[in-house]
Amino acid sequence: MPNIKPISDLRNYTEVLHDVAVGEPVFLTKNGRGRYALLDIQDYERMQATIRLMNELSKGRRAGETEGWLSASDMRDHFRRRAEEERAVEANGA
Repeated sequence: MPNIKPISDLRNYTEVLHDVAVGEPVFLTKNGRGRYALLDIQDYERMQATIRLMNELSKGRRAGETEGWLSASDMRDHFRRRAEEERAVEANGA
């Protein structure tokens, strides 16, 4: 159940902040309407990472639609070559 509080509860902000936990944001209302959300930093970072991932997936989808899709065998070949290149660099650098 969401934790909803009026913004006036921020007068005792330590109690409001105590109620914020991972996966349990506190929603603040102003004049009876949702206005703010207080999130645990882990939730915020997870949300930002999700947004970045979704943006990258969107870019990939657009590229596939405009430039064409790679076949599964092309993908495997690509990653095999990269793995071989990385092993060669490690062998030469070690």
